[in-house]
Amino acid sequence: MSACAPGITISEELRLRDRANITDELGFSLGDMPVPFDPTSYHEALPRFLAEDLGSGDITTTLLVPGGRRARGALVAEGQLVLAGVELFAEVFHPLDPSINVQLHHKDGEELHHGDVAAWITGPASALLTGERVALYLLQRLSGIATVTRQYVRAVAGTGACIVDTRKTTPGLRDLEKYAVRIGGGCNHRRDLGEAVLIKDNHIRVAGGVRPAFEAVPAAGKVVWIEMEVTNLQELREAVALKPDMVLLDNMTPAEVRQAVGVLRARETFERRPLVGSP
Repeated sequence: MSACAPGITISEELRLRDRANITDELGFSLGDMPVPFDPTSYHEALPRFLAEDLGSGDITTTLLVPGGRRARGALVAEGQLVLAGVELFAEVFHPLDPSINVQLHHKDGEELHHGDVAAWITGPASALLTGERVALYLLQRLSGIATVTRQYVRAVAGTGACIVDTRKTTPGLRDLEKYAVRIGGGCNHRRDLGEAVLIKDNHIRVAGGVRPAFEAVPAAGKVVWIEMEVTNLQELREAVALKPDMVLLDNMTPAEVRQAVGVLRARETFERRPLVGSP
């Protein structure tokens, strides 16, 4: 039932399919796969994020904080969490003042507890105060995603399933949020509309049924990955017969999902097909 090996994307899964046997590749742990992220790749985005918050200028800080005043602060965990985005947190302050120094005490993927200090930051007080909200929001957002993902990953540990994200990300933060999912131990689903074919319920209605929708895809040219969304067991049986690369169970109850797994297990030639559940 695994949709992909934990920590990798559909594109990487497709590359794995080029090897002798994809089933031999399922079951990698997060530690076995690289989780690439370069915080400097957001050099162009961070000034925009800061400008949005800064407006015409930080009036309060300008009025109350003397020029030349320096400050030091600690990044402290207020509860148990999975850290994600700490290097990006540090990078936020550089457009404001490159002299700001951030000493990291923990790295992404590590689990922190209440009171743990993830980093110390030192520099001009005005720059620290101006940038703290953007830096903290990004860190909290990514750490929240990683933390919840890790909880779900642990809940399905040992079942052969993995947790898969969606394309329903915050506009402008897609790569970051999908990175946070990988840090939590989950898998990345489609990054965008161009990465794979996902035939949804609306496509099926417009095409006139499951089979017409599926058969229209190969006719349009070479497609490397086809996924079908089904809303009931009848649609699932139709989809299974067509052998897409993946089947997505849309809004099915836990009881219906169990029945769906039974449908797949009853077909030996399809039992290793990835199955994804969408709440």
